Amino acid sequence: MINFSGPEFIFRFFPVFMLIYCVVPPMYRDLLLFVGSLVFYASGAHLFVLLLVALVFLNYILGEMVWVMPGRPRRASHKKMLVIAVASDIFILVLFKILALKVSASLLPLGLSFYIFKMISYQFDLFRGEIRRHPTFWQAAAYFTMFPQVAQGPIMRFTQGWTERPTNIRRRTEYPNRVVTVQRLEDGIAFFTIGLGMKVLIADRLGILWNEIVKIGYESISTPLAWLGAAGYSLELYFDFWGYSLMAGGIGLMLGFRYIQNFIHPYAACGIADFYRRWHATLGSWFRDYVYIPLGGSREGAAVTIRNLLVVWLLTGFWHGGTLNFLIWGLVLGLLIIWEKYVARGLIERFPLIGHLHVILLIPLTWVIFAISRPADLAVYFSRLFPFFGAGTAVNSGDFAKYLRIYWPFLTAGILLCIPIFYNMLVWKRKHPAVIGFLFVIFWVSVYFTSISAGNPFMYFSF
Repeated sequence: MINFSGPEFIFRFFPVFMLIYCVVPPMYRDLLLFVGSLVFYASGAHLFVLLLVALVFLNYILGEMVWVMPGRPRRASHKKMLVIAVASDIFILVLFKILALKVSASLLPLGLSFYIFKMISYQFDLFRGEIRRHPTFWQAAAYFTMFPQVAQGPIMRFTQGWTERPTNIRRRTEYPNRVVTVQRLEDGIAFFTIGLGMKVLIADRLGILWNEIVKIGYESISTPLAWLGAAGYSLELYFDFWGYSLMAGGIGLMLGFRYIQNFIHPYAACGIADFYRRWHATLGSWFRDYVYIPLGGSREGAAVTIRNLLVVWLLTGFWHGGTLNFLIWGLVLGLLIIWEKYVARGLIERFPLIGHLHVILLIPLTWVIFAISRPADLAVYFSRLFPFFGAGTAVNSGDFAKYLRIYWPFLTAGILLCIPIFYNMLVWKRKHPAVIGFLFVIFWVSVYFTSISAGNPFMYFSF
């Protein structure tokens, strides 16, 4: 049930939950969302739901002591409780990351990185006065656990879903942004279907290509196939995560929340920094607002800015995983962004094509670092990408043509959807009968593929 693309979620959990959600009075929807989210989470995470519940209570209780009423001065006690709350959340995150790395990957709770970051942002926003009205327990609990986001984001801020509490409980005043309408239901279904198609019909198909390369052995693939594998993995990761984000956004719309945009056509970016403003935008804005800017941002000179960028990207790497390849991945991206900012900036501004080439050529190489955990295997794969020190063992020069012949339809579909106009036209024309018919076909073909397969979990579930 934890998998949005599975029949259990599409035909059982969500229809039943949505029916109850529409029937109950608005004042009880936060309670329902909290309970439903726990059921959803427990079906995939089992006993780790107890950790989630404990963190919900801990963060709400500490948040009560962190919150600064509008117009009241911040006291030392508020800051002290903020430090305790944030330190507690970070300790839990680091502890389970280490346990997963040193003992067993099964000890990493599902979605821990995502809901911990929501809890940290909640504490900071309480302290800063960005949450103007005192949150109720059910509001905070629903925010921390809401099932469209608990496993893989996006990392929504509390103020994006709970702008104010009901002012008159007796009259059961509705939240302004929590109205369930036919328009939101239609739009939510459209976004969910597009995301489902991206996940099942593109990402899962390209995932088979990467699995084939792993089975062959990196030392035995040709250079063209190594580049095809890097491109295929890049598109697999993109459409797996973008598909999830669209499905989560669509579900949120159907529940009456505003749409949270997590991907803004990153492969159309003009440079690595621009790419990561567009890729997983809610994570990027989280690190900007709660790490980069508090460290001083770019206000204190080049040396401090470079330090802050490296800190942010090393933390980003650790957030994704504790193995060495994730730290190398974060460090490489930090260095590339520093290169663009201080060395190549003028050239990129004068010739934007250079920035686009950075994205097209360098991003797939960084995803190879992201994908391969063992340094020795990573070195072998890069020796196949850049075969300057030998031809490898049992290299088949015809492997590229073989796999391109099989996977070109999925690669082509992925490349076209990376071009903003193709996706935008699909969204802009989603009310057109032809597009509705197309999405109807996409939905049922996707359901067919999920029903005949063992199920392929979303890639970011492991983070």
